[in-house]
Amino acid sequence: MSTTDKYARLFEPVKIGPHTARNRFYQVPHCNGMGHMRPQAEAAMRRMKAEGGWAVVSNQETEIHPSSDLSPAAEGRLWDARDIPALRLMTEAVHDQGSLAAIELVHNGNHAPNLLTRAPLLAPSDMSVDSIQPKQARAMDKTDIRNFRKWHRDAAVRARDAGFDIIYVYAGHRMTLTQHFLLPEMNNRTDEYGGSLENRARLMRELLEDTHEAVGDTCAVALRFAVDEMMGADGMQAREEGQAVVEMLAEVPDLWDVNVSDWANDSATTRFQPDDGYQTPYVSFVKKLTTKPVVAVGRLTSPDMMLSMVNKGIVDFIGAARPSIADPFLPNKIAEGRIEEIRECIGCNICVSADNLGVPIRCTQNPTMGEEWRRGWHPEVIAKKGCEDDALVIGGGPAGLECAMQLAKRGYMVTLAEAGSGLGESALAGLAAWQRVADNRIYDLQQRANVSLFLESNLTAADVIELGIPNVFVATGATWRADGVGRSSPTPMDIHAGANVLTPDDIMSGTLPAKGRILVYDDDQIYLAGVLAQDLAQKGHAVTFVTPASIVSPWTEMTLEQARIQRSLIELGVDIQTGQRLTRIAADHCEAACVYSDRNTQLPSDSVLLVTERQRTTGVYDQLRADPQAGLTTLELIGDAASPGLIADAVYAGHMAARNFEADPDLIARQDYTRELIDLSS
Repeated sequence: MSTTDKYARLFEPVKIGPHTARNRFYQVPHCNGMGHMRPQAEAAMRRMKAEGGWAVVSNQETEIHPSSDLSPAAEGRLWDARDIPALRLMTEAVHDQGSLAAIELVHNGNHAPNLLTRAPLLAPSDMSVDSIQPKQARAMDKTDIRNFRKWHRDAAVRARDAGFDIIYVYAGHRMTLTQHFLLPEMNNRTDEYGGSLENRARLMRELLEDTHEAVGDTCAVALRFAVDEMMGADGMQAREEGQAVVEMLAEVPDLWDVNVSDWANDSATTRFQPDDGYQTPYVSFVKKLTTKPVVAVGRLTSPDMMLSMVNKGIVDFIGAARPSIADPFLPNKIAEGRIEEIRECIGCNICVSADNLGVPIRCTQNPTMGEEWRRGWHPEVIAKKGCEDDALVIGGGPAGLECAMQLAKRGYMVTLAEAGSGLGESALAGLAAWQRVADNRIYDLQQRANVSLFLESNLTAADVIELGIPNVFVATGATWRADGVGRSSPTPMDIHAGANVLTPDDIMSGTLPAKGRILVYDDDQIYLAGVLAQDLAQKGHAVTFVTPASIVSPWTEMTLEQARIQRSLIELGVDIQTGQRLTRIAADHCEAACVYSDRNTQLPSDSVLLVTERQRTTGVYDQLRADPQAGLTTLELIGDAASPGLIADAVYAGHMAARNFEADPDLIARQDYTRELIDLSS
């Protein structure tokens, strides 16, 4: 049996209401930092998914009314008919590739702070806004409920007129008014919309029926429903009220899109939920209760798992948000027997962080994500080489691997030299899936006849000149500082000569601290110190975690992990000292000052692990740049060697260097400043 035959069932058409999807691959709604502010970029990104084989391509949550204003977040918007043309850009782009377009209508209730519109906040009951804002939401009266139903109905008609094939009623992620009415902890009403489950589900039923009536047989109506809040007895559970809701409304929607709540659970990272398909145990009952098609998610990347879920009757559609971001061409690669080429999602949630930061989406695995319109980048297509023939890439980390791979795809003869004994090695506990970044690129490079790979090749400037390769890309990375310089300490720390001081580089190279208490000092405040503290505690070390921040790993709020990280350290017995700036490292203790009061504290320590800043490794680049006799046509510093950042930043830098090599400088400059502008001509 060929690979194509084996997975043939995944490419069967499936009917959704009045429409038919050409296969079982369904890109569920996901945010992207573009929305109503960058509609051309949004349309180009969604078009790429359709071109890559996703039979259904959805947009993101789309506000239906000014009383659901998520500003400054750039979500979808359909307040009135003036929003239709921007949304039509997406539907036309998706239809052009033969796929169905879906829209996720939403009123966010107390999750929408209405910072732009300053409209009153609405909720099932009186309650605080779901963010740190000095506001509270008011309980909706019957007039508010009638108005809400009208807003939703009118938005559904506008969505139909914009060309959408599938219209969502959205009750998930603990972010929507429809779900808020359903949850007893948020709904303490005593009228027909509160109390019993049937009453709490009344509004959901009404919205589904209203939408059917509004759009008739022109559009399918989908329900996105979180069957389990992952709160145990304190919230909705799949096998209790979650199942009862599905039984109650089994045949009302044309499609069930089921997941778990809240967003941090639905988009769990591999660090805390390593298994692909992790949501299956919660949603597997749904298909047994309805004749309508079911789509579910769970960071599904394995074609065998996808096929198994369909064959077992768990789902009709393979749902994906993050896997479709990591590889928009995942369906086509399965269809064409190119499974080894799939860029599997690593579950790092860099895509999520972009939405939380209000900037266009990006991805560690797929550096073209979010650049489809601005730069015209295609994840599978890159320009052929120009007049040059050879390129040397120094460094086999994320930037070097990506740069070498893309240069090779363009047709250059590529030499990749890595000083270490392996390419892209990663040994951090809990981050095994991150190795997929290196594995995908190493596999590709190993298949190419125009690539030469050299390990344990610590090239000097003289070595580079002797090689005679005129185009050199230096991706020599960065090393962690051992002097304490970081966000809170611009100058080196007072460190006793007898102190046992380590850096993340020591830990990752296999050097472990001696017995006794190790103090982990996090003045990086991103994610790495938390990872290392957890790893050391799991290995039996007594760990004190010290940070100037008010919480552990504050940046990871952007990736929906912060609470899990701090909880895990507490459960492991780590002594957490927040709001403390390390000032001195002695032989057997450290001294810290409160960032608010400057009050000094002594903390016992036998070893200190400093996670502060990184120093760029630029020696060979600096020497080549200073040598007028080097004879190089191109010398470029990329990745952490140019600007230390996340792995996603390094991959992006390597990709850009390869794309821009021999490109028109004026074109590059125009792409840098391409933006969507408001038209003031009318």
